Amino acid sequence: MRLIVRSVVVAFMMFGVFNASAQKKKKDLTQFVDPFIGTGGHGHTYPGAVAPFGMVQLSPDTRLEGWDGVSGYHYTDTVVYGFSHTHLSGTGIADLCDVLFMPTTGQPQLKNTEYRSGFQKRNETASPGLYSTLLDKYNIGVELTATTRVGMHRYDYKDAKQGNIIIDLQHRDEVLDSWIEVVNDHEIRGFRRSRSWATDQHLYFYAKFSKPFKSYGIAVNDNIQQGAKKAQGKNVKMCIQFDDPGVVISKVGISSVSTDGALKNLDSETPDFDFKKVVKNTKLAWNEELSKIQVEGGAPALSQQQEANAVYNPYGSNSSAARVKGNKKIIMPDYARQKQIIFYSALYHCFSAPSIYNDVDGQYRGLDQKIHTANGFNYYTAFSLWDTYRAENPLLNIIDRKRTLDFIKTFLAVYEQGGLLPIWPLATTETYCMVGNHSIPVIVDAYAKGIRGFDAEEAFKAMKASVNRNQFGLDNYRATGGVNADVEHESVAKTLDYAIDDWCIAQMAKMLNKPDDYAEYIKRAQYWKNVHNNQNGFMQARDNGGWYTPFEPTEINNNYTEGNAWQYSFLVPQDVEGLAKSLGGKQALENKLDELFSTTAKLSGRRQDDVTGLIGQYAHGNEPSHHIAYLYNFTNSPDKTQYYVDKILREQYSAKPDGLSGNEDCGQMSAWYIMSSLGLYNIAPGQQQYQITAPQFAKIVINLENGKKFTISNPGATVGRGNFYIQGMSLDRKPYNKIFLNYEDVANGGDFEVFTGSLANKLFMQELEKPTSKITDKLIVPNPYITSGTKTFKNSITIEIGCADKLAKIYYTLDGSTPTASSTQYNKPVNIVVNTTVKAIAIRDGKSSFVDVANFTKIRGDIKLTLINKYLPNYSAQGDETLVNGIHGTANWRLGNWQGYQGNDLEAVIDLGQVKPVKQVSIGTLQDTRSWIVFPSKVEYWLSDDGKNYKLASTINSKIEVKALEPQTQEYTASINKKTRYIKVIARQFGALPEWHESKGGPTYIFADEITVE
Repeated sequence: MRLIVRSVVVAFMMFGVFNASAQKKKKDLTQFVDPFIGTGGHGHTYPGAVAPFGMVQLSPDTRLEGWDGVSGYHYTDTVVYGFSHTHLSGTGIADLCDVLFMPTTGQPQLKNTEYRSGFQKRNETASPGLYSTLLDKYNIGVELTATTRVGMHRYDYKDAKQGNIIIDLQHRDEVLDSWIEVVNDHEIRGFRRSRSWATDQHLYFYAKFSKPFKSYGIAVNDNIQQGAKKAQGKNVKMCIQFDDPGVVISKVGISSVSTDGALKNLDSETPDFDFKKVVKNTKLAWNEELSKIQVEGGAPALSQQQEANAVYNPYGSNSSAARVKGNKKIIMPDYARQKQIIFYSALYHCFSAPSIYNDVDGQYRGLDQKIHTANGFNYYTAFSLWDTYRAENPLLNIIDRKRTLDFIKTFLAVYEQGGLLPIWPLATTETYCMVGNHSIPVIVDAYAKGIRGFDAEEAFKAMKASVNRNQFGLDNYRATGGVNADVEHESVAKTLDYAIDDWCIAQMAKMLNKPDDYAEYIKRAQYWKNVHNNQNGFMQARDNGGWYTPFEPTEINNNYTEGNAWQYSFLVPQDVEGLAKSLGGKQALENKLDELFSTTAKLSGRRQDDVTGLIGQYAHGNEPSHHIAYLYNFTNSPDKTQYYVDKILREQYSAKPDGLSGNEDCGQMSAWYIMSSLGLYNIAPGQQQYQITAPQFAKIVINLENGKKFTISNPGATVGRGNFYIQGMSLDRKPYNKIFLNYEDVANGGDFEVFTGSLANKLFMQELEKPTSKITDKLIVPNPYITSGTKTFKNSITIEIGCADKLAKIYYTLDGSTPTASSTQYNKPVNIVVNTTVKAIAIRDGKSSFVDVANFTKIRGDIKLTLINKYLPNYSAQGDETLVNGIHGTANWRLGNWQGYQGNDLEAVIDLGQVKPVKQVSIGTLQDTRSWIVFPSKVEYWLSDDGKNYKLASTINSKIEVKALEPQTQEYTASINKKTRYIKVIARQFGALPEWHESKGGPTYIFADEITVE
């Protein structure tokens, strides 16, 4: 084993020497990277040290809770708790921040509120592979660097006579188990098993120190265990102490497998304590990655002398980051340099996630919690696929194809071990975050663009297994041609995302010559038509056979995933021309896009922090909008793509800490910037066409893995702002007359020149060949829709049935039987007077739609409901009579059958019309504590004969504790056995959320669905 490790070490060192030699002639592009971009606002990035795609992300932790603290850091903070070894890059949910180290002086403290320290922004710096700060409380200088699997700390205690390092294993998320052990006076090792977003994460670590520690203490529950060399528990901390410490370097290897694995990683990647060498090699590794795309221009370049004597401050001279170092003068950044800083910082973020998860010997812990070995590839984790399939992964298919192959091998390993392709895997957990299964488009796009080396047949089998399971409404999707809002929440988003995945499977079937599979999945790729209401032009939820009402396109609600109808109504990248046809043609699509970008309507509905970066109702801060500006290329006005892409690039990105308009999301927000700056964007994985817009730099060189170069030039970019309209193009010095480039044009290398000006050249744009995105095979008949405006009625109700395909004939039944072409043909509205199930189909040219089903319920006429306290408008269900309409909600409150109350009790009066005998009365309620919905503490039932004088008849207390976290329902049933006319029902609020809740102190909701009187 020692020989193996030594060989790895020698190879690693030789690799570093080779790279150092090879890169002597390469420009240092790391100078343009600012890791602080995205750490402010809602970017959720971290500024610490990480190697490209590194397992270790060694970074300061300045914030322990809150949505803007999910990475552990926010630029506005001025207090640091310590430096932990794992962090997420720009996600919307918190996790990681494992194994915190904090240097201190004086009497050791074990509580984070006591050992934390203030720091000043002027003393904080970050660059690829290096972070530094000064701890004001202790006057300790901190520097951090990292290899792929090892974090290295350099602590300068200056003149302190004694120095400490606090190691906190309780830090951040919930600890399930942990232990720490002293190996000798230079080494410790330990383990931490935790639960947060990843519900069962194992992390082992092994630490070595450049100097012996003279003493140590291990604490369990903040009580020192005297003389103990090892301790175990859920709150384990340690303090090691150095006499006359001076500079102490610690290096920490981590592993998901074992402390032996962590030690192998440590010894292989950092054989000594040479901090500067690690910084240098990591910087070289970053420069190698960044050099895959080289950009120039935008403004006159500086001379070498100017470069040498200048310190660039991307934040402006009035910011806290502005300062002078030595005799160097701060130069305000010119426009071109700012663009290069934004560009290379974005590329840096693209290479920061996902993270390698296997040890140097290939071992890793899988999602099945078993130890596996990655043979011949690296196994990765932290795939934000719902985000990254749109631009990040298509970008890597151009410039990092070898790594993309490793991603796909990771996906297939996950499938082999658990029967499902990954959705959002983190550590050893499938989080099931977001909708769809977007490892599918990643695999298909890679295969379509020539990436081989994996078992394509196995991949195809995995794709089909992943979309044909019965989870998240997929069974409803397959059975009815779409996900219905009364069956599954986020139904519109799921329908659209599932259709995209199915289109990708169809393309894979075509490439593998599987005509039967192609026929099946190309039909499913059209199911978007079943949620497209072509009467108003929006993607609208289907509810009870019709359209979800009331409908407001600006409303953020549970029918969409982090968005509204405006943002989701263009999410058909696989069939843009089909969408245009459904809207009424190219001009109608252009008009709808114009309205999206220009509307002054504001967001409505529930608060959704992800929906940011608004231009009209376009939301660049969240991914469903990312392809939309490019859809103008399918109209007669491609110049509008050029206008809006340039506008987004300028207004939604900057070289400041808040320079991202939304969550970075593991590279997607940055990848959009990269691809759009190149002037190329792939709107749908598996398509060979890149949409063209104006390149942002005078010269762009893409260094391809096949040794070729694809050069993009735009002489007009040197002018600065304003020249974003394309006037002409050439490919390999021949005139080019298409508004798209094919993948092969890029992959084969060549020269693509774009000429731009400040005025739109409408005539030139209209002469260009348009891209294609349409489905022409196995066209489906859209489902009919049954509308009435309500699910319930008192006397009678009139229903209408329609279909988006005006040439289709509609047939229906009212007795619950399945309609056929022999059933009653719909010609006029139908009147209903009793409880009825309506079923309808649409048929054209012998092809039938799915059966559409609606149920209409007659409300009891012998009772009247009066609400004393009003429900919340966002949780109104079917309105004022919801609590007596005979419809009972399920444990999934997002389906909309629940009425919500917050800030006051639910108080309602039932009038029976006259004094009657009442056997019992009940009310249905729901609890989902994570969502602030808690069962009423009790329900009181009061009786009255005159509606004025009430007497308490019964009090029913909740039988379920607030700590029961799984969504569930509870009936509060009281035996009455008395005569009465009026029944007052009072459901008492639980009160403030308890201390252990992440939103402790917040007001709870009561969710109720039905009051039943017998």
